[in-house]
Amino acid sequence: MTNSRPQSQSELSQLDIPFMGRWHYSRAEIIANGIVHAVGIVLAIAAGSTLLALAAYRTGPGEYVAAAFYVVSLLTVLSISLAYNLWPVSSPAKWILRRFDHAAIYLLIAATYTPFLAQLGGSPLAVSMIVLVWIAAAVGIAIKVFLPGRFDRLAIVFYLAIGWSGIVLVEPLVRTLPATSIALIVAGGIVYSCGVIFFAWKGLRFHNALWHGFVVTGAGLHLAAMVDCLVINRL
Repeated sequence: MTNSRPQSQSELSQLDIPFMGRWHYSRAEIIANGIVHAVGIVLAIAAGSTLLALAAYRTGPGEYVAAAFYVVSLLTVLSISLAYNLWPVSSPAKWILRRFDHAAIYLLIAATYTPFLAQLGGSPLAVSMIVLVWIAAAVGIAIKVFLPGRFDRLAIVFYLAIGWSGIVLVEPLVRTLPATSIALIVAGGIVYSCGVIFFAWKGLRFHNALWHGFVVTGAGLHLAAMVDCLVINRL
């Protein structure tokens, strides 16, 4: 005989929302995370607008589109992440937002690569790298959107692998890009990689706010590299 005991609201929530138990953040942690996102969005709008305004007459059409796409991708990532992290846990929509939040990371990685690889003058190696990065990003996005909750640990490795795959082009990039730009790109990659530690450290209080602080900092360093490459060194 089956148990016909009515289920509580808590039990129904656990059934309706996959992995609901992952979200155990205090009000202070949620507020801190929201502040980090808000600061990141404001800075991205200000710095991104400045980059696009200054680069308008100093870059070719392809370079400019790539830079604009980076700015749009960064704002998209931060906005989706803000919505996902502040959305009530009791709503099934949070799980939907989680798909797009994790998928958007791949979008940002590919969008970060494109403006710098565009500086290599359309060489076959650079074009091949851009294609491979975008294919890898598309695969990652598809997995996150259509297979939510699967391969989460593997995804961390995949993020890092795509992010550091540009090392195969280190020689032509060092020859082409300004030294300051290279330093900022590497610094941004290191910051992102260090942030993964806090992303995975679920037991640490404020780990989510710390992780997103590293994301904002890493993205800012890469944006600064674009300003240096596309604007300052063309004055």
